[in-house]
Amino acid sequence: MIYFDNAATTINKPDPVATAMTNALTNIGNSGRGVNSASLSASRVIYEVRTKLSRLFNVPKPEQIAFTQNATEALNTAIYGTITSKDHVITTAAEHNSVLRPLYNLLNKGTGLTIIPCDESGRLNPHDIEAAILPETKAIIMCHGSNLTGNVFDIKAIGEIARSHDILFIVDASQTAGIIPIDVQAANIDILCFTGHKGLLGPQGTGGIYVKEGVSISPLKQGGTGIMTYSKTQPEIMPTLLEAGTLNGPGIAGLGAALDFIEEAGISNLYQTELQLTKYCYEALNKLEGIKVYGDFSMFKSGSEVSAYRCPIISFNLADISASSLGDILANEFDIQTRTGGHCAPLMHESLGTKEKGSVRLSFSHYNTFEEIDCFISAMKSIIA
Repeated sequence: MIYFDNAATTINKPDPVATAMTNALTNIGNSGRGVNSASLSASRVIYEVRTKLSRLFNVPKPEQIAFTQNATEALNTAIYGTITSKDHVITTAAEHNSVLRPLYNLLNKGTGLTIIPCDESGRLNPHDIEAAILPETKAIIMCHGSNLTGNVFDIKAIGEIARSHDILFIVDASQTAGIIPIDVQAANIDILCFTGHKGLLGPQGTGGIYVKEGVSISPLKQGGTGIMTYSKTQPEIMPTLLEAGTLNGPGIAGLGAALDFIEEAGISNLYQTELQLTKYCYEALNKLEGIKVYGDFSMFKSGSEVSAYRCPIISFNLADISASSLGDILANEFDIQTRTGGHCAPLMHESLGTKEKGSVRLSFSHYNTFEEIDCFISAMKSIIA
């Protein structure tokens, strides 16, 4: 099988991930639930992973990161925990439904919402975001990278806009965490939401949320915490505030092993491999008859050196063949796994003019090879013929 669906989840993990999870299943207890050795061992493992994540994202204190089940839970926590019916929010047409659906829900309850459009290549203009700010604007909520086009947005420039207007900047890093460097301090990010099972190379069921010190946020869940048992309210200290209930200790242990791999290999080294695979595939695919590729690939057209960031993603269509049909042919006849359809990004499809048809998405990991891409291009040539 050739697997080109890493934007959904990576299935090739570093070997130590499974080892760490297996060890955790039989050796760690419930973090924060007692002073027995198994519980303390779990607490140590979890704290170590917080520390690794804080290094990766340049977070001042590990305690500012809380673990979640995935980015969806993190984004729901961020949105429902900071926005009220009296507020106004700015988001973009590039967003995943993990952002859009909570915001639509709040819109129905009175929250103001402005959605900044993207152009036909899926690009955003930061000036459009600044122009949409109102006196009651509470937050800018947006993705760092599009899961459909692979375009990466200038979060540093937008973070400066948010800071200059004293509004929250909430960033969805689902497609960029572990792939593209993120510095929450340099980008003025107040809340960062991420998942563990994509670019971070960890297991499913892991993710997290960074909350800047001093930012007020209400918990999505309330319950057992292991501390302040007799309090009628959730403890307000991070990360306990956002970590009600038993954490996924084995999953977090696996995520920690993945972070060790990324740190040792070097995030820039892994990214360069993925970027070169993307460039190689884009250039070969773009030469085929009837192919329409979506997104901004201008960084590939200026020469051999690529300086701009983009996610290792290519979305495309072939002539009048439906995306789902093409994906089925690639899977059933060539054993090439892609992602087809709407990709949970409805407004971006409207921007691209692919609302009815959807698209076929290829997304690469450093585990992919140029030979796999050659097989894909050969398959496409056969289909076109």
